[in-house]
Amino acid sequence: MQRKIQKVYVDKEIFSSPITKEVLSHFLITPTIINDSKIVYDDVYDSFDPIARGKEILYLTENKGSFIRKCPGTRHYHCCGYKILHTGTYCTMDCSYCILQQYFHPPLLKYFVNHGDLFGALENEIFQAPEISRIGTGEYTDSLIWEPISSLTPQLVEKFGKQSRAVLELKTKTVQIDKLKGLSHNRKTILAWSLNTPRIIQSDERDTAPLKARLKAARTCQSWGYPIAFHFDPIVLYKGCENEYIQVIQDIFETISPENIAWISLGVFRFLPELKTILETRFFDSKITYGEFIPGMDGKMRYFKSLRIDVCKTIVSAIRKYINPKIIYFCMEDDEIWQESFGYTPKEYNGITTMLDQQAQKICQLRKP
Repeated sequence: MQRKIQKVYVDKEIFSSPITKEVLSHFLITPTIINDSKIVYDDVYDSFDPIARGKEILYLTENKGSFIRKCPGTRHYHCCGYKILHTGTYCTMDCSYCILQQYFHPPLLKYFVNHGDLFGALENEIFQAPEISRIGTGEYTDSLIWEPISSLTPQLVEKFGKQSRAVLELKTKTVQIDKLKGLSHNRKTILAWSLNTPRIIQSDERDTAPLKARLKAARTCQSWGYPIAFHFDPIVLYKGCENEYIQVIQDIFETISPENIAWISLGVFRFLPELKTILETRFFDSKITYGEFIPGMDGKMRYFKSLRIDVCKTIVSAIRKYINPKIIYFCMEDDEIWQESFGYTPKEYNGITTMLDQQAQKICQLRKP
């Protein structure tokens, strides 16, 4: 894991779980067994920097809520219909713009050990569902940060490989792919990397893998037969950014075969107003909140629409030289951005969900329900 875990808390009721013992076997730290989660929360909030402290504490517990959730989109912008597999929370990496800093109270590394319930939910809600599902573990955490301490991801890959109604997407900024080699994935798992320009990775994505390392890992996973995806989110505007994003796109297609790319998403930087204070306090050198922003319909600060249109048109134009534009999509943008960038809106193709489900059927060899 990127940041060294300094303390491990374990709920007393799951201390004897085989999964708990598997995770603990990777640490020399003596775990603290607790009956009350307040002890963990106080440890985080009593620190000088709770956001950083939460990345140093691992809390092993059960997920007593839903393992499968809808992506928290908004009705004002187009959402892709993605589903979240809730395996844990927070991240050991430290990106300035990360919404998880605000989303979890406290911001804390939790890992859920009741995997029997997780696989039961998958069987009942995904594998038996009447529709195709695209589901991933990379929304509330990074999909691969748990690889050094858990065997869950390989189990998920092989489980998905035995069915043909759903695809698993593993989204990451790491290069922790060793456990993915030799698995019977049957092309039902997509390996996805969040990408940015080297400048933004250097200034605002602490403890993440460099761009070249991410692309090298993607090429390796491609050689193992996995479909690949990329997510440019957030796209940050600064002087010269368009040429730098175009260079990243060129690097992608010099590394990965276009026919093996499942999809590429684009999300222009947006943030809740409260994040600005957090970001400016923790990332003194970051300049990403100094642009021309205005409140969007979802309450998030967004670049002026004319600026978003310009950068989106440039990036889409660069990508569509290599692949079918129908597999490029915007994360949380409106019809005007789509129309200006693509010449059509999602409604003309029955929505983003339909467009991506059809691509999943094609590249992951899913059966239509």
